[in-house]
Amino acid sequence: MQSLVCIEPHKLVLKEVEEAVVPEGWVPLDILRVGICGTDYHIFSGTQPYLSYPRVMGHEVSARVAQSYTGTDFKPGDLVVVNPYITCGACRACSVNRPNCCENISVVGVHADGAMADRFAMPASNLIKGDGLTADQAAMVEFLAIGRHAVARSQIKQGEKALVVGGGPIGLAAALFARLAGGDVTVADMSDDKLDLLQRDFGLNTLDAKDQALMDAQEISYDKVYDATGHIGAMNNALRYVGHAGTYTLVSVVKGDLQFADPEFHKRETTLLASRNALAADFEYVVDAIVQGKIDTDKLGTHRTNFAKAPEDIKDWAQDRDKVIKALIEVAS
Repeated sequence: MQSLVCIEPHKLVLKEVEEAVVPEGWVPLDILRVGICGTDYHIFSGTQPYLSYPRVMGHEVSARVAQSYTGTDFKPGDLVVVNPYITCGACRACSVNRPNCCENISVVGVHADGAMADRFAMPASNLIKGDGLTADQAAMVEFLAIGRHAVARSQIKQGEKALVVGGGPIGLAAALFARLAGGDVTVADMSDDKLDLLQRDFGLNTLDAKDQALMDAQEISYDKVYDATGHIGAMNNALRYVGHAGTYTLVSVVKGDLQFADPEFHKRETTLLASRNALAADFEYVVDAIVQGKIDTDKLGTHRTNFAKAPEDIKDWAQDRDKVIKALIEVAS
């Protein structure tokens, strides 16, 4: 079968590889679409921590259950969404129904080879039926679920003011679900292209983060602040936007140390949250939102490619991501 392999940083190769044996209890899949996300760009660029090469990327996945499947959880031909987080089921996090932060988590496409291939397999418990979705939509559920999880963690309420710092795909996902929850949402970013896209295609309020006076005016103004920048400096800086009794949710995870002025943090009685990955309930919530037409996925899917063109396209997109929301590799129809 064909597989797109990141041999080393900046080197993607389409290779013929042997199909792996499907473990007992796992479901063989024919891959339809694979979404490209920030993690994939980091892997391609050599900046993703805790990763070894070569690596097959791909954790935003839609697929059909293969005809060879003989289990009872699905039927051959079923469209499924892949939850890419393989967890141990035994650690403290798993025991309290927080498998998204499992102590022994393995994310396919990051810690283990992923689904940039013709065929793949996953445990049945990691698959969600994609009834009512298209193949494109099913491949977008995972990144949207990360944004939804952050919003759920923050417990935003109707009418609360929310600021999302960072207007990339995850930031946009958080903004969309914060708005669905009734929040008054604004997104701050430094890219003019992103700001134009967020305003034009999604009707979001925006702030130009390059405008220092404008950003200074946002201090102590928001009930909920979400960081989705992937930049430690921005993460340290955004506490200043949180109002008294507000909540600051960190969706980004990066190398570096968080450093806040304790008097500012304490006097506002700030709630500080980390948000990691997503839960099965988040995946299901996103599927329902798409099926009900609450999320316009046509506007999310801005770029697409195929296996033959992907090595060059991913290289180009990695160098200029401001106009890319979600790029998809079309593996099969």
